[in-house]
Amino acid sequence: MKWRKLGLIFNPYNHNLPFGCFGYAQAPQVLIRENSIRIYFSLRKVDQNNKYLSHIAFIDMDESLTNITVLSQHTVLELGKLGCFDQHGIFPLNVLHHGNRIIGYTSGIHRKQSVPIDTAIGFVESFDGGDTFQRVGLGPILSATLHEPCIIGDPFVKVINGQFHMWYIFSPEWLPASRKNMMPERVYKIAYAYSDDGLTWQRSGRQIIPDKINKYECQALPSLFFFNHRFHLFFCYRHATDFRTNPSCSYRIGYAYSDDLEHWYRDDENVGIDVSKTGWDSNMQCYPHVFVNDGNVYMLYNGNDFGREGFGLAVLEQI
Repeated sequence: MKWRKLGLIFNPYNHNLPFGCFGYAQAPQVLIRENSIRIYFSLRKVDQNNKYLSHIAFIDMDESLTNITVLSQHTVLELGKLGCFDQHGIFPLNVLHHGNRIIGYTSGIHRKQSVPIDTAIGFVESFDGGDTFQRVGLGPILSATLHEPCIIGDPFVKVINGQFHMWYIFSPEWLPASRKNMMPERVYKIAYAYSDDGLTWQRSGRQIIPDKINKYECQALPSLFFFNHRFHLFFCYRHATDFRTNPSCSYRIGYAYSDDLEHWYRDDENVGIDVSKTGWDSNMQCYPHVFVNDGNVYMLYNGNDFGREGFGLAVLEQI
């Protein structure tokens, strides 16, 4: 593959951000609208305890993906209630059309004592064209199980031949804190589930993308499109430690393909995109989201420091 970078298209520091948020624009996700393209993403806010909260906002862009026409100034989805799985943030929000409905899948964040956070997946629906979303219930639709004990999140959902398909992450373990790492570090892998109604899911019960670095490799935010009789899955991956300050251990974009949604072949060498020599994505590329618009395949993604400077765009030129 070969991607052509179109540059940084949204920098949060160039805008007046809503509801007291100060920066970052992470995990962009697209909803194609009649005359515009809406991109949902997570902004950060600091609470009274100086801890981060992740809130969902959106921008609308024209169909050429060159001009921002709207930046939301309201809360797209309120954070969860006290003690709920999404009390401390939502990251990301995956949105799709389903018939006459606009539905979404959330990755809710809640803090813990022994480890920094845990996550689970929720379901929401919009009744105003995607401006705001409401929960169907206060609890998650996917959370920890016997063999997926921690960090259930990063949902990406497609409806294929009338059936719902979800790619998501789970954590088999946390790595204990050490002198070098002053907090426990999570390990997470990509898994798969399917559903007839989008609410009740059957899980495959296994990691579907093989590791490249080592068994502690972290894989995140899967995104899929179908082209030329083949399914193409993009994601990001990193080392479990040293990834915050060492660019060689930080996120890169990975790639795998499948002909049947069951057997996946990892092929990072042909992903067709890498960090730049300088600039906003020179140390890290993460949180890809691939979508098709007007016959072109695009990728939204974050760069250095997990999206502190916002997100950029690339277009697929060769496959």
